[in-house]
Amino acid sequence: MITRSDPLEDAVRASKAPAIARAAAVLRLLGKRGTPMGVQAIARELNLVPSTCLYVLRALVTEDLVAFDADTKRYALDAGVLTLARAWLRRDQFNDLAQPVLDRIAREFGLTTLGVQIFGLDHIIVTAMSQSGQNFQLSTQVGSRFPALVSATGRCIAAFGGHELADLKPRFDALRWDEAPSWNDWCAQVAEARATEVAVDAGHYISGVTVVAAPVGDDLVRLRVVRLQVDGFHWLLLATPD
Repeated sequence: MITRSDPLEDAVRASKAPAIARAAAVLRLLGKRGTPMGVQAIARELNLVPSTCLYVLRALVTEDLVAFDADTKRYALDAGVLTLARAWLRRDQFNDLAQPVLDRIAREFGLTTLGVQIFGLDHIIVTAMSQSGQNFQLSTQVGSRFPALVSATGRCIAAFGGHELADLKPRFDALRWDEAPSWNDWCAQVAEARATEVAVDAGHYISGVTVVAAPVGDDLVRLRVVRLQVDGFHWLLLATPD
């Protein structure tokens, strides 16, 4: 049996402000679930002491980031998170630059396209997307989080991030795939991505689905448009550096 450390516990240990780490974990959980949750359910999911969890929730309610329903005794995200989101969207130029490009590629080539922001080796977050309009679509949303090294995006991050293999191996071992590649095969695919500036995940992350990723620099005009057809569907995934 493989024992993996809890992400929240890791964040709290690494953080000099564990209360902030706990609050962020609560917000992510409520956003992920999409339905109101009680204190006990939240505490159990995040491996928190219920009294500590209640303290965090009350603080978030005070800041209008979380709403409390006195009838059901459950908590959900409140409108305050939209204020933060709008402020970030106004500041972030990548979303404004990438969205028209993603829409055009999706329309012209029948692709489902994503733009993601990279947070080191921890995770990536979808910041822009455009669906292809075909019957089969990639099920994700703006704001979705994924492990940094998974799928084709992970190969791009490994290829162009300047990371040592010793730092990549433990994180690779913790990834979950439908059909996991071997470490040696993955390293070879990373090397190929570095040489071609295009990374491909052929059914490893999601069985039957091929994902293509390309690094995007500051000049979106230099974007290499890669068209890959698998079982009648076309895929393109875009990644932006830090």
